[in-house]
Amino acid sequence: MGNRDEVKAFLTSRRAKLTPGQAGLTAHGRGRRVPGLRRSEVADLAGVSVEYYAQIERGDLAGVSDSVLDAVARALQLDEAEHAHLLDLARAAGPAARTRRRPSTRRVRPGLERLLDLMVEIPVIVNNARLDAVAANPFGRALFAPVYTSPVRAAGQPVNHARFTFLDPHARDFWLDWERAADDSVSTLRTEAGRDPHDRGLIDLVGELGTRSDPFRVRWAAHDVRLHRTGRKQIHHPAVGDLHLDFEVMELPADPGLSLIAFYADAGSPDADGLRLLSSWAATQGPAIDARTAAPEKPQANH
Repeated sequence: MGNRDEVKAFLTSRRAKLTPGQAGLTAHGRGRRVPGLRRSEVADLAGVSVEYYAQIERGDLAGVSDSVLDAVARALQLDEAEHAHLLDLARAAGPAARTRRRPSTRRVRPGLERLLDLMVEIPVIVNNARLDAVAANPFGRALFAPVYTSPVRAAGQPVNHARFTFLDPHARDFWLDWERAADDSVSTLRTEAGRDPHDRGLIDLVGELGTRSDPFRVRWAAHDVRLHRTGRKQIHHPAVGDLHLDFEVMELPADPGLSLIAFYADAGSPDADGLRLLSSWAATQGPAIDARTAAPEKPQANH
Protein backbone atom coordinates (compact mmCIF):
# COMPACT_ATOMS: atom_id res chain seq x y z
CA MET A 1 0.00 0.00 0.00
CA GLY A 2 1.23 3.49 -0.85
CA ASN A 3 1.01 6.33 1.61
CA ARG A 4 -2.22 7.72 0.15
CA ASP A 5 -3.92 4.35 0.40
CA GLU A 6 -2.68 3.93 4.00
CA VAL A 7 -4.09 7.32 4.99
CA LYS A 8 -7.40 6.63 3.27
CA ALA A 9 -7.80 3.19 4.86
CA PHE A 10 -6.84 4.47 8.31
CA LEU A 11 -9.14 7.50 8.37
CA THR A 12 -12.01 5.60 6.79
CA SER A 13 -11.72 2.84 9.39
CA ARG A 14 -11.65 5.36 12.27
CA ARG A 15 -14.66 7.23 10.87
CA ALA A 16 -16.60 3.97 10.55
CA LYS A 17 -15.98 3.15 14.23
CA LEU A 18 -17.37 6.42 15.59
CA THR A 19 -21.14 6.66 15.82
CA PRO A 20 -23.03 9.99 15.73
CA GLY A 21 -24.07 9.44 19.34
CA GLN A 22 -20.45 9.00 20.45
CA ALA A 23 -19.58 12.22 18.60
CA GLY A 24 -22.39 14.13 20.30
CA LEU A 25 -24.46 14.39 17.12
CA THR A 26 -28.12 13.62 16.56
CA ALA A 27 -28.40 10.52 14.39
CA HIS A 28 -31.10 10.52 11.74
CA GLY A 29 -31.74 6.87 10.95
CA ARG A 30 -33.80 7.41 7.82
CA GLY A 31 -31.58 7.31 4.78
CA ARG A 32 -28.42 6.74 6.80
CA ARG A 33 -26.38 4.09 5.01
CA VAL A 34 -23.26 4.03 7.19
CA PRO A 35 -23.01 3.08 10.89
CA GLY A 36 -20.23 5.60 11.51
CA LEU A 37 -19.86 9.27 10.75
CA ARG A 38 -20.28 10.81 7.34
CA ARG A 39 -17.41 12.82 5.86
CA SER A 40 -19.49 15.98 6.22
CA GLU A 41 -19.95 15.31 9.93
CA VAL A 42 -16.23 14.85 10.48
CA ALA A 43 -15.58 18.05 8.54
CA ASP A 44 -18.03 19.99 10.71
CA LEU A 45 -16.51 18.62 13.90
CA ALA A 46 -13.00 19.46 12.69
CA GLY A 47 -13.95 22.94 11.53
CA VAL A 48 -12.89 22.44 7.90
CA SER A 49 -14.79 22.32 4.64
CA VAL A 50 -16.20 19.05 3.38
CA GLU A 51 -14.04 19.36 0.26
CA TYR A 52 -10.88 19.83 2.34
CA TYR A 53 -11.64 16.87 4.60
CA ALA A 54 -12.42 14.73 1.55
CA GLN A 55 -8.99 15.66 0.19
CA ILE A 56 -7.38 14.61 3.48
CA GLU A 57 -9.26 11.32 3.60
CA ARG A 58 -8.21 10.56 0.02
CA GLY A 59 -4.68 10.53 1.38
CA ASP A 60 -3.46 13.93 0.23
CA LEU A 61 -1.71 15.03 3.41
CA ALA A 62 1.14 16.95 1.81
CA GLY A 63 1.01 20.48 3.18
CA VAL A 64 -1.72 19.78 5.75
CA SER A 65 -0.80 21.61 8.96
CA ASP A 66 -0.43 19.88 12.32
CA SER A 67 -3.26 22.04 13.66
CA VAL A 68 -5.66 20.69 11.04
CA LEU A 69 -4.51 17.12 11.73
CA ASP A 70 -5.02 17.74 15.45
CA ALA A 71 -8.56 18.94 14.71
CA VAL A 72 -9.28 15.84 12.63
CA ALA A 73 -7.88 13.68 15.45
CA ARG A 74 -10.21 15.37 17.94
CA ALA A 75 -13.19 15.00 15.60
CA LEU A 76 -12.52 11.29 15.20
CA GLN A 77 -11.71 10.91 18.90
CA LEU A 78 -8.37 9.30 18.13
CA ASP A 79 -6.44 8.02 21.11
CA GLU A 80 -2.78 8.89 21.68
CA ALA A 81 -1.47 6.04 19.53
CA GLU A 82 -3.89 6.78 16.67
CA HIS A 83 -3.14 10.51 16.78
CA ALA A 84 0.60 9.82 16.64
CA HIS A 85 0.03 7.40 13.76
CA LEU A 86 -1.84 10.05 11.77
CA LEU A 87 1.04 12.49 12.28
CA ASP A 88 3.52 9.79 11.22
CA LEU A 89 1.54 9.18 8.04
CA ALA A 90 1.57 12.91 7.33
CA ARG A 91 5.34 13.08 7.81
CA ALA A 92 5.75 10.09 5.51
CA ALA A 93 3.85 12.03 2.84
CA GLY A 94 6.35 14.88 3.00
CA PRO A 95 9.30 15.38 0.64
CA ALA A 96 11.88 14.50 3.30
CA ALA A 97 10.25 11.21 4.29
CA ARG A 98 12.84 8.94 2.69
CA THR A 99 15.69 10.74 4.45
CA ARG A 100 14.19 10.14 7.89
CA ARG A 101 14.51 6.38 7.85
CA ARG A 102 15.63 4.85 11.11
CA PRO A 103 18.58 2.45 11.14
CA SER A 104 17.74 -1.22 10.67
CA THR A 105 19.15 -2.45 13.96
CA ARG A 106 19.79 -6.13 14.57
CA ARG A 107 22.71 -5.85 16.99
CA VAL A 108 23.26 -4.01 20.23
CA ARG A 109 26.25 -2.16 21.59
CA PRO A 110 28.70 -4.10 23.82
CA GLY A 111 27.79 -1.79 26.71
CA LEU A 112 24.13 -2.72 26.42
CA GLU A 113 24.99 -6.41 26.20
CA ARG A 114 27.01 -6.05 29.39
CA LEU A 115 24.11 -4.31 31.11
CA LEU A 116 21.76 -7.16 30.15
CA ASP A 117 24.18 -9.73 31.56
CA LEU A 118 24.25 -7.83 34.87
CA MET A 119 20.44 -7.88 35.15
CA VAL A 120 20.22 -11.37 36.62
CA GLU A 121 17.09 -11.25 38.78
CA ILE A 122 14.47 -10.58 36.07
CA PRO A 123 13.95 -11.58 32.43
CA VAL A 124 14.95 -8.78 30.05
CA ILE A 125 14.80 -8.67 26.26
CA VAL A 126 15.56 -6.04 23.63
CA ASN A 127 13.35 -5.79 20.53
CA ASN A 128 13.50 -3.54 17.53
CA ALA A 129 10.35 -1.97 16.12
CA ARG A 130 9.81 -4.95 13.77
CA LEU A 131 9.66 -7.22 16.84
CA ASP A 132 12.98 -8.88 16.03
CA ALA A 133 14.55 -10.26 19.20
CA VAL A 134 17.80 -8.29 19.07
CA ALA A 135 19.20 -9.23 22.48
CA ALA A 136 18.28 -10.72 25.86
CA ASN A 137 19.83 -11.79 29.10
CA PRO A 138 19.89 -15.58 29.74
CA PHE A 139 16.74 -15.26 31.88
CA GLY A 140 14.94 -13.50 29.01
CA ARG A 141 15.99 -16.15 26.51
CA ALA A 142 14.72 -18.81 28.88
CA LEU A 143 11.37 -17.04 29.27
CA PHE A 144 10.94 -16.89 25.50
CA ALA A 145 12.67 -20.20 24.73
CA PRO A 146 9.91 -21.37 22.34
CA VAL A 147 10.32 -18.16 20.34
CA TYR A 148 14.09 -18.55 20.10
CA THR A 149 13.89 -22.22 19.11
CA SER A 150 10.92 -21.93 16.75
CA PRO A 151 11.52 -23.64 13.38
CA VAL A 152 9.36 -21.22 11.39
CA ARG A 153 12.14 -18.81 10.41
CA ALA A 154 14.25 -19.43 7.34
CA ALA A 155 18.03 -19.33 7.30
CA GLY A 156 19.29 -15.81 7.84
CA GLN A 157 16.03 -14.51 9.28
CA PRO A 158 16.13 -12.99 12.78
CA VAL A 159 14.17 -14.40 15.68
CA ASN A 160 10.88 -12.50 15.45
CA HIS A 161 7.98 -12.46 17.89
CA ALA A 162 5.32 -11.77 15.25
CA ARG A 163 6.55 -14.58 13.00
CA PHE A 164 6.40 -16.96 15.95
CA THR A 165 2.93 -15.79 16.99
CA PHE A 166 1.33 -16.22 13.58
CA LEU A 167 3.29 -19.04 11.95
CA ASP A 168 4.30 -21.42 14.74
CA PRO A 169 1.38 -23.66 15.85
CA HIS A 170 2.94 -23.89 19.32
CA ALA A 171 2.30 -20.16 19.79
CA ARG A 172 -1.32 -20.88 20.72
CA ASP A 173 -0.06 -23.03 23.57
CA PHE A 174 2.59 -20.51 24.64
CA TRP A 175 0.29 -17.47 24.74
CA LEU A 176 -2.54 -17.97 27.23
CA ASP A 177 -4.39 -15.15 25.45
CA TRP A 178 -3.29 -15.72 21.86
CA GLU A 179 -5.83 -13.26 20.45
CA ARG A 180 -4.42 -10.43 22.57
CA ALA A 181 -0.84 -11.36 21.70
CA ALA A 182 -1.75 -11.40 18.01
CA ASP A 183 -3.49 -8.02 18.25
CA ASP A 184 -0.52 -6.52 20.07
CA SER A 185 1.97 -7.81 17.50
CA VAL A 186 0.06 -6.40 14.54
CA SER A 187 -0.63 -3.05 16.18
CA THR A 188 3.09 -2.70 16.90
CA LEU A 189 4.03 -3.47 13.31
CA ARG A 190 1.29 -1.17 11.97
CA THR A 191 2.58 1.65 14.18
CA GLU A 192 6.12 1.17 12.85
CA ALA A 193 4.84 1.07 9.27
CA GLY A 194 3.48 4.57 9.83
CA ARG A 195 6.81 5.78 11.21
CA ASP A 196 8.98 4.18 8.53
CA PRO A 197 7.00 2.93 5.52
CA HIS A 198 10.21 2.29 3.56
CA ASP A 199 11.73 -0.21 6.02
CA ARG A 200 12.62 -3.10 3.72
CA GLY A 201 12.74 -5.62 6.55
CA LEU A 202 9.29 -4.61 7.75
CA ILE A 203 7.86 -4.71 4.23
CA ASP A 204 9.24 -8.23 3.75
CA LEU A 205 7.92 -9.39 7.14
CA VAL A 206 4.43 -8.02 6.54
CA GLY A 207 4.40 -9.59 3.08
CA GLU A 208 5.45 -12.96 4.47
CA LEU A 209 2.89 -12.94 7.27
CA GLY A 210 0.12 -11.60 5.02
CA THR A 211 0.76 -14.40 2.55
CA ARG A 212 0.96 -17.21 5.10
CA SER A 213 -1.51 -16.22 7.83
CA ASP A 214 -5.19 -15.37 7.47
CA PRO A 215 -5.43 -14.09 11.08
CA PHE A 216 -2.57 -11.69 10.40
CA ARG A 217 -4.11 -10.50 7.15
CA VAL A 218 -7.45 -9.72 8.84
CA ARG A 219 -5.77 -7.79 11.65
CA TRP A 220 -3.48 -5.88 9.31
CA ALA A 221 -6.49 -4.70 7.30
CA ALA A 222 -8.09 -3.26 10.46
CA HIS A 223 -5.39 -0.53 10.71
CA ASP A 224 -5.38 -0.67 14.52
CA VAL A 225 -2.42 0.88 16.33
CA ARG A 226 -1.49 0.83 19.98
CA LEU A 227 1.28 2.10 22.26
CA HIS A 228 3.01 -0.62 24.26
CA ARG A 229 4.60 0.92 27.34
CA THR A 230 3.44 -1.32 30.17
CA GLY A 231 1.04 -4.19 30.67
CA ARG A 232 0.84 -7.89 31.37
CA LYS A 233 1.98 -10.94 29.43
CA GLN A 234 0.29 -14.25 30.12
CA ILE A 235 2.16 -17.29 28.92
CA HIS A 236 2.26 -21.03 29.41
CA HIS A 237 5.94 -21.85 29.66
CA PRO A 238 6.69 -25.47 28.78
CA ALA A 239 9.15 -25.76 31.70
CA VAL A 240 7.31 -24.10 34.57
CA GLY A 241 3.67 -23.75 33.58
CA ASP A 242 1.52 -20.63 33.57
CA LEU A 243 3.09 -17.22 34.22
CA HIS A 244 1.28 -13.90 34.51
CA LEU A 245 3.98 -11.24 34.33
CA ASP A 246 3.87 -7.47 34.35
CA PHE A 247 6.22 -5.69 31.99
CA GLU A 248 7.73 -2.26 31.46
CA VAL A 249 8.97 -1.01 28.09
CA MET A 250 11.86 1.45 27.98
CA GLU A 251 12.99 3.06 24.75
CA LEU A 252 16.75 3.39 24.36
CA PRO A 253 17.61 6.92 23.18
CA ALA A 254 21.19 5.91 22.33
CA ASP A 255 19.86 3.10 20.13
CA PRO A 256 17.00 4.51 18.02
CA GLY A 257 14.35 1.91 17.27
CA LEU A 258 15.30 -0.40 20.13
CA SER A 259 13.25 -1.01 23.28
CA LEU A 260 14.24 -2.81 26.47
CA ILE A 261 11.43 -4.85 28.03
CA ALA A 262 11.68 -6.08 31.62
CA PHE A 263 9.31 -8.65 33.14
CA TYR A 264 8.50 -9.10 36.82
CA ALA A 265 5.97 -10.55 39.26
CA ASP A 266 4.70 -9.45 42.67
CA ALA A 267 6.86 -10.66 45.52
CA GLY A 268 5.48 -13.77 47.19
CA SER A 269 3.08 -14.56 44.35
CA PRO A 270 2.86 -17.92 42.53
CA ASP A 271 4.25 -16.12 39.45
CA ALA A 272 7.31 -15.00 41.42
CA ASP A 273 7.80 -18.63 42.46
CA GLY A 274 7.49 -19.61 38.80
CA LEU A 275 10.16 -17.09 37.81
CA ARG A 276 12.54 -18.47 40.44
CA LEU A 277 12.00 -21.96 39.10
CA LEU A 278 12.55 -20.70 35.56
CA SER A 279 15.79 -19.03 36.62
CA SER A 280 17.06 -22.31 38.05
CA TRP A 281 16.01 -24.18 34.92
CA ALA A 282 17.71 -21.61 32.68
CA ALA A 283 20.97 -21.96 34.59
CA THR A 284 21.08 -25.70 33.92
CA GLN A 285 19.72 -25.81 30.37
CA GLY A 286 21.40 -22.89 28.57
CA PRO A 287 19.85 -20.37 26.12
CA ALA A 288 19.65 -22.67 23.11
CA ILE A 289 17.46 -25.33 24.72
CA ASP A 290 14.42 -26.50 22.81
CA ALA A 291 11.93 -25.92 25.61
CA ARG A 292 9.18 -27.95 23.96
CA THR A 293 11.04 -31.24 23.92
CA ALA A 294 13.58 -30.95 26.73
CA ALA A 295 11.60 -29.24 29.47
CA PRO A 296 11.12 -31.06 32.79
CA GLU A 297 7.74 -31.97 34.15
CA LYS A 298 5.64 -28.98 35.14
CA PRO A 299 5.47 -28.42 38.92
CA GLN A 300 2.15 -29.41 40.46
CA ALA A 301 1.85 -26.02 42.24
CA ASN A 302 1.56 -24.13 38.95
CA HIS A 303 -1.20 -26.26 37.43
